Amino acid sequence: MNPSESGNLGDVFSAHAGSDRIAVVDLYDPANPREFSYRAFNAACDAVANGLLMAGIQPGDRVGILALNRVEFLEVLFGAMRAGCVPVMINVKLPDDTVRYIIGDAAMKAVFSDLDQAKRVPEGIRTITFDGGPDPFEEFKVASDAPFPSFFPGRGDIAEQPYTSGSTGRPKGVLLDHIGQVWMIGKIVESRDIREDDCSVISAPLYHKNALLAVKSALSAGGRIVIFSRFDAKEYVRAIERYRLTMLTGVPTMYALILQQEKLLDETDLSSVRNCSMGSAPASDSLLDSLAERFPDARLNLNYGITEGGPILFAWKHPDGLPRPRMSVGFPIDGVEIKLIDGPDENQGILCVRSPGVMKGYHNLPEATAKVLSSDGWMNTGDILRRDEVGWYYFVDRSDDMFVCAGENIYPGEVEAMLERHEDIMQAVVVPAPNTLKAHVPYAWVVAREGASIDEAAVKQYALKNGPVYAHPRRVFFVDALPLSGTNKIDRRALEAQAVEIARREEAGAA
Repeated sequence: MNPSESGNLGDVFSAHAGSDRIAVVDLYDPANPREFSYRAFNAACDAVANGLLMAGIQPGDRVGILALNRVEFLEVLFGAMRAGCVPVMINVKLPDDTVRYIIGDAAMKAVFSDLDQAKRVPEGIRTITFDGGPDPFEEFKVASDAPFPSFFPGRGDIAEQPYTSGSTGRPKGVLLDHIGQVWMIGKIVESRDIREDDCSVISAPLYHKNALLAVKSALSAGGRIVIFSRFDAKEYVRAIERYRLTMLTGVPTMYALILQQEKLLDETDLSSVRNCSMGSAPASDSLLDSLAERFPDARLNLNYGITEGGPILFAWKHPDGLPRPRMSVGFPIDGVEIKLIDGPDENQGILCVRSPGVMKGYHNLPEATAKVLSSDGWMNTGDILRRDEVGWYYFVDRSDDMFVCAGENIYPGEVEAMLERHEDIMQAVVVPAPNTLKAHVPYAWVVAREGASIDEAAVKQYALKNGPVYAHPRRVFFVDALPLSGTNKIDRRALEAQAVEIARREEAGAA
């Protein structure tokens, strides 16, 4: 069975199900890698689907996955979809009460988890564990010599229910349907030239859209994936030569940490890499310069995506064959409609999108759905983008990250990009701090390059010289590393909280 026959997202790689080529290399334990052929991996996914039916779990029922990256995570993901069940990927870094909230909100019938995560599941919910335990995963699976008859979804049948990060409130379940997601994977493979001879590394967490898309598109093309349980810069670099990786994936922070492994990079054969793909946050010119120097034969591809939007909206190629500007997030994928609203002109504004891949809504949240999704299918992303004269798009900022300083709109991403052009600055994050006279003022957190000699006054002077006066950071804090969220993105909310505390303390001291 393949998705063109079943329409089921769980069958996205079934065209290769009979192949003995390696599909997955599992580095959950880097010292003891496990390799799985397409034939074996497909059979394991079918065994999970059989087990779900034998357990009485019905199409449409939600099942949770609470685990670090590992092949069993993927077996449940694809097996559940084949059975018509809806997998819900849970961020293991969330606090216990939020994990319980997601399990309850989704009304999960079962949760598959690492053994050390099982205690976080509320009593009364069946918990199948990957590392032994009273209800072990290997005993849950039901092997069969016959292929599993995948569920044939209709229009609107939900394939998976990822949850948003919850940075502005409770996490929201995003309803993504089979038909839209199968369409999306096909478009990604086509527009990005993903091939059977590709080998992709997956070290971002599988509960995040970046990793999930990378897995589905790589396997759909018949390629090979190498998965880490969690990101480790040294192991990531070592894997490039060991597995002849062709596609590197991650967020800019991960690439910055990789580039710090200078000695190891010098000793490693990096010639196999042909694509470096990054998303979820803007990348600086200096980061891209450093990557281009380390990987001279690789294309550097910035991605833009939003879980609710499908999630990928842009291709890496222009239909007229025009060269792609370095900082562009791409040209709209064929079939993706885009408009920019509430901006200074038609070429900049808040991005709205309509396509088969757009979510069907938020789970159990009709009012929240209505705020972002119109009755005719347009979704408001809340992100500000701009378009150039030939149709390339560029990410500007999150509309909810923008803040006002003395009547002037400040977009943190623009200030950060300016700061990161300084030769001594590796990374910068700008957040608002409360101010009695100006509402808010910018504070900056900076990671300096190794061996650099730069202080707060120098950063301020550079900002005043290279950007608008009102946008220069009033305070600059140097750190060895920026705080990361559960998806390896910079945790802006944590820095905003620090900025509020510092500003209030200094204001009280001045009084």
